[in-house]
Amino acid sequence: MALSRAAARGGLWRLGAAARSPPRGQMQPQLALGMSRSPVRSQGRSLSSRAASRALVAAVAAAARRVSARYEQHLERSFPRFYLLYSTFKTGVQALLLEVQEIRRIRARMSQLQLSPQQLPYRDMERLRQFRRDVLKIIPIGIIAIPPFANFLVLVLMYFFPRQLLIRHFWTPRQQVEFLGAYDCRRRASYPAVLRELARAARSLPEPQPRQLLLQLCAQRALSQVLFLTPHLPAFFLRHRLCSHVLEIWHLDRALLHLGLAQLSEEELRAACYLRGLNSTHLGQAECRAWLEQWLRLSCELQASEASLLAHSLVLLSLNYGQPPE
Repeated sequence: MALSRAAARGGLWRLGAAARSPPRGQMQPQLALGMSRSPVRSQGRSLSSRAASRALVAAVAAAARRVSARYEQHLERSFPRFYLLYSTFKTGVQALLLEVQEIRRIRARMSQLQLSPQQLPYRDMERLRQFRRDVLKIIPIGIIAIPPFANFLVLVLMYFFPRQLLIRHFWTPRQQVEFLGAYDCRRRASYPAVLRELARAARSLPEPQPRQLLLQLCAQRALSQVLFLTPHLPAFFLRHRLCSHVLEIWHLDRALLHLGLAQLSEEELRAACYLRGLNSTHLGQAECRAWLEQWLRLSCELQASEASLLAHSLVLLSLNYGQPPE
């Protein structure tokens, strides 16, 4: 009797324990669910913190833009001349940064496709040429700014000599017209000397070596000034620089002919004329395009060995064309 009661109590105890504890198959999903909640919560917290930091950065940037806009409005009202310099410098920095990015893209494409500069499209070739000249122009400023406390001297020099020390990105629209006119006047001052040398060579053409005579003309210091090169160099080095610059224009002409003059903007059209000896400041677009078509007809008929004739065409085709009004 006592044994049956104990057995019954043991069975009841086991049933109660079984009712209190869930089966193993039901316990594992609950444990897995509890373990997976902590990474989800941490990931949600990290996403919320990133969103908050981005919102804070955006708010600070918006506030900075508002302050900058108010400051520029104050400068424009109170100090218009200084505001012109400030806006020109700001725009120049932005344009220069974009130019550097474009040059990096062009060089990366050249490296990837194993291209030479002469195989590039017209705009890329022109960007490389102009960027190289800009870098050469700002090298003296970089050298002057190396000593300590020399930045103040650099700023003073840049203020008083903007044409000589600043590159085209930092010229005001008025300065662009003025400085290009000054460079063109210096270029035209060398035209009489070039014409005298041409007349002297023409009298000697019946001799058996006309090509050698024309090559000697490329070493004349008057012709170097037409291409804005310093004439105070040894003759062999001057001849090399003249030929390299003329051949660079020759390659540009072929790329421009492939692109088509109709694809050029007004700024590109005037820059192309100016590079080839014509000051297009006082000319219309139709006149610039007509002159450039004439130039391309001549240039694309010449060979690389006839660089001397192309160099003198800088003078001959622009001597009496499009003179500014008196």
